[in-house]
Amino acid sequence: MALITTDEAKEYLRIDSDDEDATIGILLNSAEKICIGVARFTDEQWEQIDSDAEKTDDYTEAQLKTIRQTMKTAILYALAYLFEHREDADHNMMLLTLRALLFELREGVI
Repeated sequence: MALITTDEAKEYLRIDSDDEDATIGILLNSAEKICIGVARFTDEQWEQIDSDAEKTDDYTEAQLKTIRQTMKTAILYALAYLFEHREDADHNMMLLTLRALLFELREGVI
């Protein structure tokens, strides 16, 4: 399962044509990796979160729902930022915002 599909990303970015699908795919992958890093998820944790499972050995159903919603918001924010600022991105500002969005995941509050 992908937490965010290319079609969802295009809808969020309000893009109707298929002309930028490759760019959106690359930026979506980058945004996801950035958010996983900021949240400090291991590969194993992300595999559980990005799966279709309703609960896992590490997460309850409620935890997975909260984590997935938070990660989806953060990934879409990062995607939009990277898309809109392809030539002049201030990655430091983006990372500060992502740290704020992902604070509870990053610090293990959930």
